[in-house]
Amino acid sequence: MTQARLPIDRVSPQDESAVLALNNGHAAELSWLEPERLSFLLAEAFYARRIGALEAFIMTFDQDARYDSPNFLWFRERYPRFVYVDRVVVAGEARGRGHARRLYKDLFDHALRAGQTIVTCEVNAEPPNPASDAFHAALGFVEVGDAVIHGGKKAVRYYSRQITG
Repeated sequence: MTQARLPIDRVSPQDESAVLALNNGHAAELSWLEPERLSFLLAEAFYARRIGALEAFIMTFDQDARYDSPNFLWFRERYPRFVYVDRVVVAGEARGRGHARRLYKDLFDHALRAGQTIVTCEVNAEPPNPASDAFHAALGFVEVGDAVIHGGKKAVRYYSRQITG
């Protein structure tokens, strides 16, 4: 099996320690998670998938999730139905293989089957993440707002993408 064809599978409880390690290795771009918090979030997730043993993962929530992230709540205040991409991480050694793009495409298909038509996310403005801005623009996301969060420690841009069948 080639690397590009590794399967996309649900994140299972057995994957949690590897997900936690990959997530926390990218805490500057995402946010640090403790094991109990990760377990809670995975239980609330609309869609949580991994590629391979854990070359990449994605975790998303729909509007009904019990989630207190200021970014998620920003979307909840503005959209009656949506899927929020909370985090997408690709391991350093697996970058450039199209994993993030494959995860998003699979998410879009899953969201459509669930009757969703809007996928949302945020990207750091401070500290900046120009690669993520470009990636999301290439996928058809458009900026719909911004905010300063965590007591001024972080600034974000909010993005939305309409999905259709």
